[in-house]
Amino acid sequence: MIGAVHTPAIRLQGVTKRYDKKTAVRDLDLEVPTGSIYGLIGPNGAGKTTTLRMILDIIGADTGSVEMFGSSNIEEMRPRVGYLPEERGLYQKMTAVDHLAFFGQLKGIRRKEALARARAGLEAVGLGDRADDKVETFSKGMAQKTQFLAVILHEPDLLVLDEPFSGLDPLNVELFKEMILERRRAGATILLSTHLIEDAERLCERVCMIAGATKVLDGRLRDIKAAAGRQAVAISFEGNPEFLGAPHLIERIASHGRYVEVRMHEGADPQELLRLAVRSGALISRFELIEPSLREIFIEKATEAGLSHQDESEGDEAAA
Repeated sequence: MIGAVHTPAIRLQGVTKRYDKKTAVRDLDLEVPTGSIYGLIGPNGAGKTTTLRMILDIIGADTGSVEMFGSSNIEEMRPRVGYLPEERGLYQKMTAVDHLAFFGQLKGIRRKEALARARAGLEAVGLGDRADDKVETFSKGMAQKTQFLAVILHEPDLLVLDEPFSGLDPLNVELFKEMILERRRAGATILLSTHLIEDAERLCERVCMIAGATKVLDGRLRDIKAAAGRQAVAISFEGNPEFLGAPHLIERIASHGRYVEVRMHEGADPQELLRLAVRSGALISRFELIEPSLREIFIEKATEAGLSHQDESEGDEAAA
């Protein structure tokens, strides 16, 4: 059963977690609407994994409250949750189908039904002919598919995914995204953490940015971009890049391989930058006004908060 429309799937209020003298998560308020794809983003060590573990009651918060589907009894909610930890693991001596059926049974599915779902799932991800092979014979990519199937086999109302795309090749990234979207279309809530901000930007409806154990931004992606205000320009070119040395026009430049994203100063005229580019002799193949990327917004907000690289490293990994 999918949770009630007006009850958040997850609500955190004033949650803090410390390890010795280091604060992994600081005074975090968070509300994940039911049925949404919600991204918890930030650099490695920002506090994302600690937050997920507190939501799942794997570790307890020092202060604050955690609710899931309106209940503070997280243990009671566990059958409705599928959790993919960052540290993956499978029972190597079990066959793929038995492995999946076992996890299905742990979530309350009868064995016959669990076996049927397991075989159907393996077939769907191209592993139907390997269903009766032991997991130890699988490649990394095959094992990752099997792990993900184990998380969604019982059709959970809430998927909690910690760095779900870590180590995947591009084809499997797209496969995982489609499987996530399938659960979303079925009405499930998806909470995923990632330090790959571009993945969150393509997939999530809402995001919470964390840096240095502190929330720096939270809301709908479209609202966050609209509030960013200042213009950005995507430029692809060949030739002399000297026109990018215009500090009176340009606040920041980010390279994205085939193009650069130029963040303009407030009130600066992009047409003046285009004139500079043409005068420089650069061959311009793209000059397009765009919304600022989520990456650029995050960098700006983290900078405004005065968070150093040292601060960002004092979260999950430092505490683990």
